[in-house]
Amino acid sequence: MPATPATAQDFVPYATAALDFHRALNIPAGPLVASRAELDSLHAHLVALHGLLDAHAQRTSPLLPGEGDHLDAARTRLWQAADHLHTAYHAAPRPRTGEVPDREARRARVPEGAPELTICRRHQRTARLVRHRTTAVGLHSPFTGLVRH
Repeated sequence: MPATPATAQDFVPYATAALDFHRALNIPAGPLVASRAELDSLHAHLVALHGLLDAHAQRTSPLLPGEGDHLDAARTRLWQAADHLHTAYHAAPRPRTGEVPDREARRARVPEGAPELTICRRHQRTARLVRHRTTAVGLHSPFTGLVRH
C-alpha cells in the first residue's frame, strides 16, 4: 500500500514541537517537583495520544495485522504511562497547602473534589475503553502481546 501523503490537517508534529518547546522553557536544570497542573496536562496529553493510537490500531489491524500488533502494544504502553501519571498526580503536593499526601491517604483513593476530580474523570473514561480493548493480563504483562514479523 502506498504511504499516505502528509496533509494540512496533520497537527501531530506541531504537538511534538510544542512539548519540546514547553520542556525547554519551563523545566529548569536541577531538582524540581512536578506540579499537579503539569501532571494533569501530561495525563491529558497521554490520554489524547492513547485515543489517536486506538483509532489507528482499530483501522490498521484488519489490513496489516503485524503493524496493528505494534500499534496495540504502543497503545497499551501509553495507558500504563497515563496510569502512572494519574497515581503521581495524587502523590504530588497539594496546590494550596503544599501538603504531600501520605501513603495511607493515597491508598484510600478518596476523591479530592473539583478541580482535582477532572483528572480522575478523564482517567475513568479512558479506563472503560482500555478494559474493552485490553485484557487484565495484557495490561500487567511486561510484554504487551504477540508481535508478528
